[in-house]
Amino acid sequence: MLSVELHAHSALSYDGRDPVELLLEQAEAIGLDALAVTDHDEIEASLSAAAAAREYGLVGIPGMEVSSAAGHVLALGVEELVPAGLPFDETVDRVRELGGLAVVPHPFQSSRHGVAAHVSRGQLASADAVEVYNSRLFTGWSNRQAERFADTYEVPMTAGSDAHIAEMVGQAVTEVDAYHRSAEGVLDAIEAGRTTVVGKRTPWFISVQQFGGGVKRRLSSMLSW
Repeated sequence: MLSVELHAHSALSYDGRDPVELLLEQAEAIGLDALAVTDHDEIEASLSAAAAAREYGLVGIPGMEVSSAAGHVLALGVEELVPAGLPFDETVDRVRELGGLAVVPHPFQSSRHGVAAHVSRGQLASADAVEVYNSRLFTGWSNRQAERFADTYEVPMTAGSDAHIAEMVGQAVTEVDAYHRSAEGVLDAIEAGRTTVVGKRTPWFISVQQFGGGVKRRLSSMLSW
């Protein structure tokens, strides 16, 4: 079994703080096997992290968090930018065309751009996997909804820390029964549903700090235009 962080943000995300080196150091320090950096509508930092991962004893998985018209979609395994603003179905198709997996994070939390309020159950079930444990939730209700949905529709399940600072990498991980230790092996196992989710909630005060920091950085960026 490989222990994998599938949802983490670097400083390239408008609401992220740390360079990829700190994320990789944290993943190595806590004994993870693989890391995907999934910045909002950006991919360059993720490609850098994936290229450097071996130096930290890790499998690097390139990817990003795409802002589709319906909400957020994790594009895991892609090495090209998936455009923001496309319809949900087109976003999923584009991810697959690029050889990746389309994983829906925090689908039932509309305040964080979850897609469930804007797509049919059939559309949501068409994703390659659903994130059923997201560490950055103030209650477990949305996670439980996601898990019930994935179980009912037999969709593979993942977990993610949704870390926006390096210290939170590894709060929630996906244990993957991969047949070989590589990005392809991890993604194949997720698609086949050979996963177990493990995690704990991000402390509420850190979630608040991360949210506030993201708002501040976004406002600063807008004012600098």
